[in-house]
Amino acid sequence: MDDPAYAIVDCRAKLDDPAWGGREHAAAHIPGAAYADLTDDLAGPKTGTNGRHPLPDPHALAQTLGRLGITSGVQVVAYDQENGMFASRLWWLLRWLGHDAVAVLDGGFKKWTGEGRPVESGETRRTPRVFTGAPRTDMTVDVERVAANLGAATPRLVDARAPERYRGDTEPIDKIGGHIPGAKNHFFQWNLDEQGLFRTPEELRAAITASTGGAPADQIVCYCGSGVTACHNLLAFEHAGLTGAKLYAGSWSEWSSDPKRPVEKGSGN
Repeated sequence: MDDPAYAIVDCRAKLDDPAWGGREHAAAHIPGAAYADLTDDLAGPKTGTNGRHPLPDPHALAQTLGRLGITSGVQVVAYDQENGMFASRLWWLLRWLGHDAVAVLDGGFKKWTGEGRPVESGETRRTPRVFTGAPRTDMTVDVERVAANLGAATPRLVDARAPERYRGDTEPIDKIGGHIPGAKNHFFQWNLDEQGLFRTPEELRAAITASTGGAPADQIVCYCGSGVTACHNLLAFEHAGLTGAKLYAGSWSEWSSDPKRPVEKGSGN
């Protein structure tokens, strides 16, 4: 926690209460951890058609990362309240800008405090550093590419949302329910065991292979509601040794914003 070669980042968030994470951080956090806000720091401005958590501008993101005390050679540890769904967004963003020295704390703040480990309150300000990086363009696909490949065998779309949202039985957030035609479902919670910890690489490989039909990882595009829990699947892919999958960051919230785009309902698996 005191090693300047490490940067700990608190990514706790709630989709239905944007201010919750900041309040929780002020009340108690891992000593030395800086706070990254999902909306303000880990996403860009919304237009109404580019999804609920569009990718941040790379220059703005680099400024944020420097403010969090991250620079070349620094090992980043990201955590959230429990299952890694928000911490994995920072994990992916750092790798997108070329910083591979980043990990997610398994079990998050819940496991940390459950083991009686130390916490502190108030706001942590780390010494700013200069972060330099450029987007790895091969890690993302945009909505035009997704639309152009509908009906093709590759790339294979993988939806990280809960099965009932994937099927279109219910849609509590976005305008309409369903999924992008042809997408397979791999609910991000399936990456975790009964204690909320990541499954072993072997277990993940078996589960992911079953969900995706065995498609090669470098032919898979992950999406979710807004590009957040899809990063959890991408982390699980990497943990399982399945490298090369891409992110469709706009995800269902962008896709469903245009009524001209096709929608599929029911179980596509």
